[in-house]
Amino acid sequence: MSEYTLQSLLDIMAKLRSEQGCPWDRQQTHESLTRYLIEETYEVIEAIDQKDFKALAEELGDLLLQIVFHAQIAAEAGNFSMDDVIAAVCEKMIRRHPHVFADTEVESVQDVLVNWEAIKQQEREGQAGRSLLDGVPKQLPALLRAERIQAKAAKVGFEWNQVDGAVAKLEEELKELKRSIHAQDSTEIEEEMGDLYFSLVNVCRYLDINPEHALNTTTDKFVQRFKYIEQQARLQGKALHSMSLEEMDRLWDEAKKDS
Repeated sequence: MSEYTLQSLLDIMAKLRSEQGCPWDRQQTHESLTRYLIEETYEVIEAIDQKDFKALAEELGDLLLQIVFHAQIAAEAGNFSMDDVIAAVCEKMIRRHPHVFADTEVESVQDVLVNWEAIKQQEREGQAGRSLLDGVPKQLPALLRAERIQAKAAKVGFEWNQVDGAVAKLEEELKELKRSIHAQDSTEIEEEMGDLYFSLVNVCRYLDINPEHALNTTTDKFVQRFKYIEQQARLQGKALHSMSLEEMDRLWDEAKKDS
């Protein structure tokens, strides 16, 4: 069993932020740390994707450090403490799981999700003018944000009954993109491209496909096949920029056969 606890980390962070601590840590703010919070989150996801549990433990620690860092900065300013962070999430989990901590009965995962959204709606009712969509951060990756927005709208019935409607909308947006390209209107092209992305994400949602994962998988596949082209070019003593598209296409087809 480790000699360290959460309190150990809190004490270390307090020391780092003290006058006897680290100059770099002392000058950090909530804003300056934002990039690190995002980077650490993605590194956690990468460890999960690679099923590297040793790395996952380390990356979760790095992510926890960022949370503790923000809590320490807030405590110094008298805004809130780590105890407040823990209390808020504990209260939320108890409040949103009445089937575990109270007498609400559920029969399925769907019942749990319905109750969760109903409780969140009750929480929003005390906040005048708050939209159902306000809980989706603008800073999310674009594909994920689009999916979350669509899913929230769908919970109140704003969606087609079947995927066919979403596919038809996708085809409509593709036609509109083609028309804007033909018209060479760059502003309209960007708008129609956004509409096409949004419609494509909606199709993914109907089919229970994670659009971020799907695109990343395809990007990884592209990287693997392009590296094959680079490898074969080196074996042939050729530079990529000197090869024709036809030559690279033949190598691409070879890579497809092997993957």
